[in-house]
Amino acid sequence: MKNENRAYSLLEVKNYDDDLQVITGLATTPEPDRYGDIVEPLGAKFAAELPLLWQHRHDSPVGIVKFGKPTAKGIPFTASVVKIETPGALKDLCDLAWQSVKEQLVRGVSIGFRALEYSYMEGGGIRFTETEIYELSLVTIPANAAATIQTIKAMDSGARRPVNYGVPLIQRQLAKVERPAGGAVKLLH
Repeated sequence: MKNENRAYSLLEVKNYDDDLQVITGLATTPEPDRYGDIVEPLGAKFAAELPLLWQHRHDSPVGIVKFGKPTAKGIPFTASVVKIETPGALKDLCDLAWQSVKEQLVRGVSIGFRALEYSYMEGGGIRFTETEIYELSLVTIPANAAATIQTIKAMDSGARRPVNYGVPLIQRQLAKVERPAGGAVKLLH
């Protein structure tokens, strides 16, 4: 078992503002993620404030996150992407993170955690019953579509726009292939 784990969630942006750059939502839910793993929210431990990272890169912090009280449905959070005035690489990174969320290019959040107690489930996957969460990341590809970012807001409630989030999965369609007697395969158009 690795010491470091990640659980992904889908972002749902309802509004945004460029001043405070605040994001709220659910960091994790008890729903199975795309890997078949479950992180039990009620078994999570965490500090009062944790880093908000860009794409799980520990060398790329973009803000601070505070988790609310875990419930059976998930762990609520409030995160803020830091607004930096001084030109440089850190300003560019934080601006990239905020703009990516605001423009709906990055739609996922993910917790980085250490497993304290877990068990393997009969049908596959791992049930993490006790964890230590040490970061929340903004990520491009979420795995747990049940957890969401509910709002992005700041001082001025600014422009609101309708949103349609959700990442449609590619469905493979099986087609019957006719094989001629000579062994060649007929191509489908």
